[in-house]
Amino acid sequence: MPPSDIAIGEACDLGVASGLLPDLHALYVDRGGAMLTERYYEGADENWGRDLGRRRFDAAALHDLRSVTKSITSLLYGIALERGLVPPPEAPLLSAFPEYADLAGDARRVGWTIANALNMTLGIRWNEDLPYTDPENSEIAMELAEDRYRFVLAQPIDHEPGTRWTYCGGAAALIGAIIERGTGQSLEAFAREALFGPLGIGAFEWNSGGDGIASPASGLRLATPDLARIGRAVLNGGRAEGRQVIPESWIARCRTPVTATPFGLAYSHFWYLSDQPGPSGPVPVLSANGNGGQRLYLMPTLDAVAVVFCGAYNRPDQWMTPTLLLQRIILPALVQSR
Repeated sequence: MPPSDIAIGEACDLGVASGLLPDLHALYVDRGGAMLTERYYEGADENWGRDLGRRRFDAAALHDLRSVTKSITSLLYGIALERGLVPPPEAPLLSAFPEYADLAGDARRVGWTIANALNMTLGIRWNEDLPYTDPENSEIAMELAEDRYRFVLAQPIDHEPGTRWTYCGGAAALIGAIIERGTGQSLEAFAREALFGPLGIGAFEWNSGGDGIASPASGLRLATPDLARIGRAVLNGGRAEGRQVIPESWIARCRTPVTATPFGLAYSHFWYLSDQPGPSGPVPVLSANGNGGQRLYLMPTLDAVAVVFCGAYNRPDQWMTPTLLLQRIILPALVQSR
């Protein structure tokens, strides 16, 4: 990999040309609120699993966020919470879904809190290790179900709630429903009014399941610079354009580890936390991660935001390009230029 003193963009170009950074579609790095690097490449595009063919990406191109969507759903919940429109994380989860009173016969379900959904510690049986093209994948099965919320809430409980992290798109579906019920708006409408509009984000798409409900787990599509705008607002404590868009208290919650994942990252309210190797020691990173290599990296000690979009959907090596970019190019360049 090119040495870290080469400009990030040039190193990225070399990595793509040499095949060391396969499937890279876009890279955007913001430092101190200003664009530092912006690169776009050609690759195979998808829209929520639908093949769109090859294209040359650019600053206006909407791109699948996949599970980065969950982290944005978290921000929307935090905004709704600040407005008093949704119950707090400590509230009983089933109280938000009174139509499923028949499920209250299990004391463990009765003990669920909204925080268990936000932190993926419901303890239910859920498997998203299968490809998202497989109907046995739990998220796909949920999208195909007649009633997605009953599908999630009725899953067998394999672990005591709050004790174990299990990746679960169903948890995001529940949070999305709580937001819609509390705000009286669709997820897309509330996002436009409460988050995207204040940040100057106009164009976006939010894919829906068969029931017409927007997917809070994986359905959002944004342009590269617009995802960076969201990242910058989070890094700035929720402030953008001279106003408090996202509650600072909610961002503080998301930056406080709650549980551990099996792959060495901490987790909190649909966000990942880690210490990444830098040239002078570990660098704290808050990230939103999505299938195919989608990443939003926030580096508070470096006052930097990075967006990485890739096209390695459903592949076991999908982590490689964003991880190499972060550890071998972005962090060394940012640390050495401080």
